[in-house]
Amino acid sequence: MTATMTDTPPPAAPKADSERGRSGRSLGQILMIVAGALLLVAAVRVISGSDQLTSEGQVSAALSLAVPIGLAGLAGLWSERSGVVNIGLEGMMILGTFGAGWIGWQSNPWLGLLCGIGFGVLGGLVHAVATITFGVDHIVSGVAVNLLALGTTQYLAKIFFADGKAADAGGNPKQSPPVDSLPNIDVPGLSDGLKSLENHHWFLISDIAGILGGLVTDLSVVTLFALVLFVGSWWLLWRTPFGLRLRSCGENPIAAESLGVNVYKYKYAAVAVSGGLAGLGGAFLALVTSHTYLEAQTGGRGFIGLAAMIFGNWRVGGLAMGAGLFGYSDALQLRNGGATVHALLLLLVVLLAAMAGWKLYKKALWQGGISLLVGAGVLVWYLVTDEVPSDFVGATPYVVTLLVLSLSAQRLRMPKADGMRYRKGQGK
Repeated sequence: MTATMTDTPPPAAPKADSERGRSGRSLGQILMIVAGALLLVAAVRVISGSDQLTSEGQVSAALSLAVPIGLAGLAGLWSERSGVVNIGLEGMMILGTFGAGWIGWQSNPWLGLLCGIGFGVLGGLVHAVATITFGVDHIVSGVAVNLLALGTTQYLAKIFFADGKAADAGGNPKQSPPVDSLPNIDVPGLSDGLKSLENHHWFLISDIAGILGGLVTDLSVVTLFALVLFVGSWWLLWRTPFGLRLRSCGENPIAAESLGVNVYKYKYAAVAVSGGLAGLGGAFLALVTSHTYLEAQTGGRGFIGLAAMIFGNWRVGGLAMGAGLFGYSDALQLRNGGATVHALLLLLVVLLAAMAGWKLYKKALWQGGISLLVGAGVLVWYLVTDEVPSDFVGATPYVVTLLVLSLSAQRLRMPKADGMRYRKGQGK
């Protein structure tokens, strides 16, 4: 995402080979980071005695909380890879929650799911018309979509849910009547075996068993669909001619146009897909998380999804890792309270010490010294307390969001034409 809008075109078009090379290196780096994080969390669990850190229930809750964030981030990825900044994701998710709750209550949750996606697409098309056709500033249009979606759904909820049949079924101006559940899936036999290994509390082995158990137990079909969308988006955007053309619109639309690419068409398609993915994230909240539409149900997840996308450096693998991190921190504070969040202080000490060592190795003395000082303060906090106060526990996901963005800010590489206004034929 860019803070400054400009009409000046970027200097060069993207190169497929270099993109593939960076993508391959990123995958290896992600696997190394995941392995290191697993070892670190396992060590913190043993030292602190907080077995909930890698329990099946914790991982299952983290996954359900990560899915809507991940879908919002994937929506932002599609849009921004085409060169359109989309901070209207929160509004598109709001439209998805209303559409899913409204149609899901009147018919069935499957139609509600489709309607949630469709409402999100409508929000995306509004943003596309404003930014692509009329050249409205992308930030202004995104804010307008958020406000329009919030006001529209509040107005429609008062019309459809406040009286009559809906009120008799439990609806009111701030929520829809309950919606039937979508099916969940277990892996027979595997869940019980992994649970048995987890209960032994062995170092690393039980941690892996708990994590795998959370990934194969009581999975919503929408979660599996989201996984397919992540893999499919990676393949489509980085391994097909369509993806190369779409990404070229986000890097240098003038060069793409000179090669025969219909830039408007690709931008419209990307922003429509972006809206649909955000709407699906909203539908997940309405149909899977709570089984009803609720006012203010998204809770800023559209913005957190954007943060996950930025943390992931506009790539699918990094985005998934960021969404998982945010979902995990949110699940910790919701399920376990201050005692388990307190164990994260020890994890933070290790991370700060590692960052300090790296900065000192790079001769960045000021940054290294500050990291050491903050790490020492957090260590003292961990040693003299038994749990984190409740006021701080509720802020855990947002603190994690700020930390990961600050730590990843120096390595970001956004699409070069992201947020720039484009007019057909402007390079002639």
